[in-house]
Amino acid sequence: MAKMTAAEAAIHVLKKEGVDVAFGVPGAAINPFYAAMRKVGGVDHVLARHVEGASHMAEGYTRTIAGNIGVCIGTSGPAGTDMITGLYSASADSIPILCITGQAPRAKMHKEDFQAVDIQSIAGPVTKWAVTVMEPAQVPRAFQKAFQLMRSSRPGPVLIDLPIDVQMSEIEFDPDTYESLPAYKPSASRAQIEKALTMLNEAEKPLLVAGGGIINADASEQLVEFAELTGVPVIPTLMGWGTIPDDHPLMAGMVGLQTSHRYGNATMLASDFVMGIGNRWANRHTGNVETYTKDRKFVHVDIEPTQIGRIFGPDYGIVSDAKLALELFLEVAREMKAAGKLKNRSAWAEECQERKRTLLRKTHFDNVPVKPQRVYEEMNKVFGKNARYISTIGLSQIAGAQFLHVYKPRHWINCGQAGPLGWTVPAALGVCRADPTAEVVGLSGDYDFQFMIEELAVGAQFNLPYIHVLVNNSYLGLIRQAQRGFDMDYCVQLSFKNINYTDEEAELAEYGVDHVSVVEGLGCKALRVFKPEDIAPTLEKARELMREHRVPVVVEIILERVTNISMGTDLDGVNEFEELAENVADAPSSIASLTYLKDALAAT
Repeated sequence: MAKMTAAEAAIHVLKKEGVDVAFGVPGAAINPFYAAMRKVGGVDHVLARHVEGASHMAEGYTRTIAGNIGVCIGTSGPAGTDMITGLYSASADSIPILCITGQAPRAKMHKEDFQAVDIQSIAGPVTKWAVTVMEPAQVPRAFQKAFQLMRSSRPGPVLIDLPIDVQMSEIEFDPDTYESLPAYKPSASRAQIEKALTMLNEAEKPLLVAGGGIINADASEQLVEFAELTGVPVIPTLMGWGTIPDDHPLMAGMVGLQTSHRYGNATMLASDFVMGIGNRWANRHTGNVETYTKDRKFVHVDIEPTQIGRIFGPDYGIVSDAKLALELFLEVAREMKAAGKLKNRSAWAEECQERKRTLLRKTHFDNVPVKPQRVYEEMNKVFGKNARYISTIGLSQIAGAQFLHVYKPRHWINCGQAGPLGWTVPAALGVCRADPTAEVVGLSGDYDFQFMIEELAVGAQFNLPYIHVLVNNSYLGLIRQAQRGFDMDYCVQLSFKNINYTDEEAELAEYGVDHVSVVEGLGCKALRVFKPEDIAPTLEKARELMREHRVPVVVEIILERVTNISMGTDLDGVNEFEELAENVADAPSSIASLTYLKDALAAT
């Protein structure tokens, strides 16, 4: 066997497990690992500007392509704690990333050594496994176990902490004979699938709720085939958006308090049976559980046993990987169809489509400053079906989910549960690194954008081009809207008079931060838009600049200061603050306008 340092053995394991890039920031306690990475070769490196940024890049990388596992690296102490937010975000959304941290020498641990911290204990609650490896010979096996754990059952992140002397110690290791450990995936039984399908078949108005577990399992094709075979309309969750194309006749809209469609909520309330696959019944999807569950039966299929019954007790639960379950659902459903036992769902599906045609929100506003709804209308026109949208939280993300369209899995990349501000820029860079051919579009409000704006320099340095749509109302908009219930507008205004603007720019100066100057200072390109009719041509210009210079291009759109985006506390109590669409001309880039109007014109 070959003699090598434990750090070198770890690099060999990474390569054998399919890792070819890592995101990170070097430092004293992790330098031996970097030395090994340099010596062994085969693992590229993207230098983040903030270690939290590295963790979000790893998330974006994982979320882009099935089978990817993003890796982030940092030194001891604050580097590890900086990555906790990324671990939390990944854990909450069942995203496997591997976080590798340096540590003080073993003899100095628990002795108040410089930048020594018990990162294993800190990371434990937000990982599937967090470990400080104390024996050099255990390092390759710790990494082997990490990849098995990340891929098994409900996916999630792992942290491996390496004392500096452990990294540097020599061990015996043979990389040529290394093999990955098999991942465990629970599978439904045929009897369980038959019972669930019998329950579905007995219903009059059934729905499928498609969660992020379907995307994690790379099972979107099976989901669409199952929906088409049974004729049952599909409600994707925010994390499952893209499992079925938005323009598919069985895509019935999203449901929830915020990131939802009027027609989706109405359809849910009209249903009598729901089968959730790979979803977690998150509260922004369900709203009040009593309203959500009233007068309907539920089947819940999920990979994690403890998830079933966590929010409410379903009428029937099945523990299974989404793909394994759907493959068996298809097998049994085909047999039922051949025997003439499947109900015809065409009337129910058409009822759902009628809502999709008529229950629309208005987007075509000509106001200056721009209303945010118009931004998404123009984005739909420019970006089409192939864009990968990246967003985190806030009114920009909520409105984006209400008005944008997604046609493929992994084309809406969103940290659904954690929602850390600043996530969008680094995550978008991770997406770019994972799929250099993609048209990547980030979407942020001004506060999210400012949180980790420094990571744009990474995009410039490593030529990771994407378009970042920045909707600027100089407000913490979502928090301001939430404060309405407290009758206040307190500590949420980001506006101030920027002294560096000219007198001619006095109105813009009140918005505070000059994002264009900051972006250009970070080595990227930036454009600013004031009028709605200029949005589309500016996005096209951004696309040209991105391709020419191979750097991120920011398109800042100056919004009206206060807009309340549709949301509420219950599915039947969503507040519509703006005018509703009276016809498709009020929502010219809606699915109804893009699909049904086109069909009607073709028919004439």
